[in-house]
Formats: sequence, C-alpha cells, structure tokens
Amino acid sequence: MNLKSLLRNSFSQLTKNKLRSTLTSIGIIIGVAAVILSVSITNSAKILVETQFLSLGGKSLIINKGTRTKSGKVNKDFKIDFTIGDVQAIKNLNIVESASPVSDDAQYVKFKDTSHLSAIVGASVDFFHVNNWFPSEGNLFTDKDVTNSENVCLIGKTVANRLFGFINPVGQKIKILNTNYEVLGVLSTIGQTSSGRDQDDAVIIPYTSYHKKIIGSQEIENISASVRTPQDIPIAEQQVTRLLRERHNVHKNQVNGFHIKTQLFVIDRILTVSRIMTILLGSIASISLIVGGIGIMNIMLVSVIERTKEIGIRMAVGAKQKDIMVHFVIEALMLSVIGGTAGILLGIGILKIASALTNLQTFVSTSAILIAFLFSGVVGVFFGYYPAKKASKLNPIEALRYE
Repeated sequence: MNLKSLLRNSFSQLTKNKLRSTLTSIGIIIGVAAVILSVSITNSAKILVETQFLSLGGKSLIINKGTRTKSGKVNKDFKIDFTIGDVQAIKNLNIVESASPVSDDAQYVKFKDTSHLSAIVGASVDFFHVNNWFPSEGNLFTDKDVTNSENVCLIGKTVANRLFGFINPVGQKIKILNTNYEVLGVLSTIGQTSSGRDQDDAVIIPYTSYHKKIIGSQEIENISASVRTPQDIPIAEQQVTRLLRERHNVHKNQVNGFHIKTQLFVIDRILTVSRIMTILLGSIASISLIVGGIGIMNIMLVSVIERTKEIGIRMAVGAKQKDIMVHFVIEALMLSVIGGTAGILLGIGILKIASALTNLQTFVSTSAILIAFLFSGVVGVFFGYYPAKKASKLNPIEALRYE
C-alpha cells in the first residue's frame, strides 16, 4: 500500500469516530496552545521590558566620584574632581555617543504663590540624549543657552502638575533661589526608578547656570554618557576608566578615585529571567502534550482491539507486519498533527484577543510555532509506536477468530 492510500485510509478511520478523535486531540490541542502562549508571552514581555529599559537610558554609563569597595560601598577618601575637559574627552571617544556633566540639589521651586521642593539638575544638552528624555511640550535649551548661562529650564511632569495645574507651563517663569527661569518645555513622563524615586520631579537647567546661581562653584558631581548599543557598554567602561586615570595621573597601584555604574546587569537579569520563564512555562506546556500523547496511546490501543479482525484480514491477504505498523503510526501521527494545528490556531487566536482587549502588543514566535508543531508530531509517533507494534505482532489466525 502506497503512502497516499495509507493517508487516505488513516483519515477515513479517524473520521469514522469524530467525537472520539476530537476528545483524544484535546490534550494535544491544549498542550500546543500552551506552548505557543507561554513562549510568545514570555518573548513579548522580554521585548517590552527591553524596549522600555532602553528608552530610559539602558545604553548609559554614570561616572561617579569615589571608589566602590568590594562590599559595594563608595569610599570617597580618595576621589578625583571631574572637569568639563573630562566630559569633552569622554564625548570624543569613538564608542561614546553623548556625554554630559550632571549635578543636582534639592531646592524649592516657586510659581506665583505655589512652591514645591524638587531636584534641580544642572546639565548640558547632551543630558537629554543620554537619557533619551525629550519634551512632550516646548523645546530643549541650546548649546548657546549653556554657553551664556541663560536662565532657562525644562521641568518634569510632576513639577508641571504641582506648580501649574491646568495652566500651560511653557513660557512661564519659575523662581529658584531668587532667580527667575523661563520654562522652555515640559519633559515626557518616565516614571520612578527601581528605588522608588520620582524621576519626573525635576527641573533641568544649563550646568553653567547651576554652577553660578545654585551652588556657586564649578563642581561636577558625575558624568553621564551613552553608547550606541548595550553591547558597547563593557568596552566603553574600559576606555572611560583608562582615559580618566590618564587625565588625572592616577598611578598604576592607586585606586581609580571614581566608579562607573551601568545598567548592563539589568539587561542580563531580564534575559536570565526570560530564559527561566520560557523553560518553566514550556515544561508545563510539555506536560500537557505528554498527557495528550498518553491519551492517543490509550485510544490507539482500544482501536487495535476493536480492529483485530480487520488486521487479521489484511494480514491474510498479504499485508506485512511493517504495513500494519506504519498504518497505525500514521493514524497516531495524523491525530496528533491535526490536534497540533488546532492548538497553534487556538494559541494565536487567544494572543490576538488578549492583544485587542489589553492594548498590549504580543509577538507570535515563529520558532514557538515550529517547535510546538514538531513536538506534537514527535508525541504522535512516540505514543503511537507501542499500539502500532502491538497491532503488527498479532497472530493472523487468532485475529481472524476474534469476535
């Protein structure tokens, strides 16, 4: 019997018992749908978190004063004093995209009769590019504003809400330490840090204005820099370290006098958690597939008993053991593949519905579809083998006598 005839006969046998075939396939359908959902949801969550993470400065380095000890504490007994020359030198590194001096201090900000305690940040225009933080209303200040120490600022959403309410802040004047600053723009919302600090509760002014009018010195607390991709961070960290040691004549056996913080460990943690979740959820889904496979094996064993006489007749007219075995394996495989296809469609359908209801973008993984489909086929062959082997080993004479 050729393959085409085997497929036709196998499909005919399955359609004779539609209800039983459907119920048998449910385990495979649920298992495959679970594989699609678990892998796709995990991948979607990973992509979403990575995208949001990169939008909040995931490609940045923060160079702080003082040396970080093995215990994680910062020793400021020996520290270097950053200069604008350091910032420019870091910015000139090929691997660095942007770099800005950063200093901050808590001060009351006033608008008419309303005041609010906020973080006053002194920085250059590059600060916004490093942190990927741009105005939702208005404009950034310019390099010329920095050079001229202009009294201009950008404010975070929290400051805008606390001071202005429903008034448009752009063009208004706010007062910090008796100096009026024109609000050029309102920055987009970026939310809280992992430690719970409200990043939108900030006023950013040119660092030159900050030095002259807020602290009265040229001190730079830290330097923020960004690279093109997260993969560039380790190399950039090495180059910045070497550069600053050379510029500040740090001897070979001396500690740096500064330390660099990056967000690379967060990316690694995201990827690690994602892999663990994929394995965990995939394992749970695999159990469903195995249960479905056991269901197929049980039904195929029942089918062998029910069709004992048919098997005997086929053997009597010349069918070989191999033909009987292949026939039953194909039936099990077909049952499993049909269930797998239905499971794939069910999984994709659930993802589409969930995406429409929650407004979250879900990504259907092609690899998940292929893995689920192949696994369903393997389950069909594996659990169909024993019933097929049992059918092929039947004694033709005893099979013909079976009632």
